[in-house]
Amino acid sequence: MSISLKSAQSIFSNTLIADAVPAVTAAFEQLSVEDQLALLWYAYTEMGVTITPAATGSASMALAQPLLNDIKAMQPTAQTQVMTDLAMHTDTPICRTFTSFRMNTKLGFWYELGQMMKQGLVAPIPVGYQPSAEATALLETIKELDAGQQITVLRNTVVNMGYDPARGQDYDKREAPLVTPRAFADRSRAAIEGVDNYTVLSYIDNMNAFDFMAASGLFAEEGALQPPFQAPVVGQAAILTYMREECVGLKMLPERGVVEPIDDGYTQIKVTGKVQTPWFGASVGMNIAWRFLLDPQGKIFFVAIDLLASPKELLNLRRA
Repeated sequence: MSISLKSAQSIFSNTLIADAVPAVTAAFEQLSVEDQLALLWYAYTEMGVTITPAATGSASMALAQPLLNDIKAMQPTAQTQVMTDLAMHTDTPICRTFTSFRMNTKLGFWYELGQMMKQGLVAPIPVGYQPSAEATALLETIKELDAGQQITVLRNTVVNMGYDPARGQDYDKREAPLVTPRAFADRSRAAIEGVDNYTVLSYIDNMNAFDFMAASGLFAEEGALQPPFQAPVVGQAAILTYMREECVGLKMLPERGVVEPIDDGYTQIKVTGKVQTPWFGASVGMNIAWRFLLDPQGKIFFVAIDLLASPKELLNLRRA
């Protein structure tokens, strides 16, 4: 059997992934702009989604603060237009600036907008607004998702807003800030029931220490990392960039796993556990599976990070 990226993606194919998340995200994007903005408002109020205070004070929010100050100084009609433009992917200077932000900054930006709406500093949802039947049904669907899936939906809807380069002239995003890895004396060591593989344990330890150079160095030169509901990121350099942009502040809490040698000296390893994000703190953990395929040299040829359909999937370690 010849190992390829395509074949690697099918390892542990019995893993039940939270398919509701991309379905809900797609349904959100089909709503009217008014319904989209209202659902974001409800996400922070009626659904009880909370952001940790430490996250809103993070250094990355310094990039968004000037833009938030500009919006606060606008007339209500202009404020509403800005939010409409963001939802409609309009090519404006504000939408371009928003798109240049990294994921955590985008989440913080919308959180702060919500807080300013509550305080009366930014135009709220128009008086008399009535959600469509589609928006009402989607909100009820979101309420039924577990907390980890809810925050993933929120992340997907926010990240997709702003000017979409695919619809116009492309431009460079802001350079991902470099993060100082934790000192070796301060690093935790992962323990995974059923797994003592050095590469997998080192991957978890380096990611939790934000030592992304070391973590990306565990991959084969053309290895791949597949984030939840995204295409694989291929090559050490691209993986390092992705980690610096998207993985700062994540805390990986693996619990158990299974190791299975397969053809041509490769080894497949499935690990399940939780991941906490810097924006939602220790109170919300996303149920995650890591599906590793290691090459004969012990390098990571492929790893998929899957958001699981339910907590019971944490125990599903049978081979496909």
